[in-house]
Amino acid sequence: MSEPYLLVLYYSRTGGTANLARHIARGARTAGMEARLRTVPTVAVTTERTQPPVPEEGAVYCTKEDLAGCAALALGSPTRFGNMASPLKHFIDGTSDLWMSRTLEGKPAGVFCSSASLHGGQESTLLSMMVPLLHHGMLITGVPYSVEALNTTRTGGSPYGATHFGPEGAALSEDESVVAQALGARLASIAARLG
Repeated sequence: MSEPYLLVLYYSRTGGTANLARHIARGARTAGMEARLRTVPTVAVTTERTQPPVPEEGAVYCTKEDLAGCAALALGSPTRFGNMASPLKHFIDGTSDLWMSRTLEGKPAGVFCSSASLHGGQESTLLSMMVPLLHHGMLITGVPYSVEALNTTRTGGSPYGATHFGPEGAALSEDESVVAQALGARLASIAARLG
């Protein structure tokens, strides 16, 4: 039997969501749990069937086995008009077999996102990502206000999940990094207690 792991599943085009994913993974590792970074291919004429099975850079593509085997899930996306990006939605839409078998039921999950504009719909994006996780019977967890960075942030961060605000390629602020790591540590800790 493999060691329990936090699956950090995300889609990122310009790096903001990927940066959050790495900090969430770091938080899980700090809490003593393995973290697996996974992404999804774009939805276009070229798909995972015509692209190489491993992207040229960044995280490898997620499989349903990665998702089924996780002890906890962190799901992340850039904000697209207040909603998750279509490549991530496309992947999640293909998990009805996991829903039917109740594979994810009772596992903790959290969400994260990024946007280039301050009022770009981050909280609605986080909420939209929670909906399919609730259908799967996952236990949604956010970031409590005991994480001091939520009280001081002037950039990203929300009790709904970790967020990043900034132009393409912008580094995370210190508060954004703290919130992301806190989310990863919290998911790992809850999964270990439930394990």
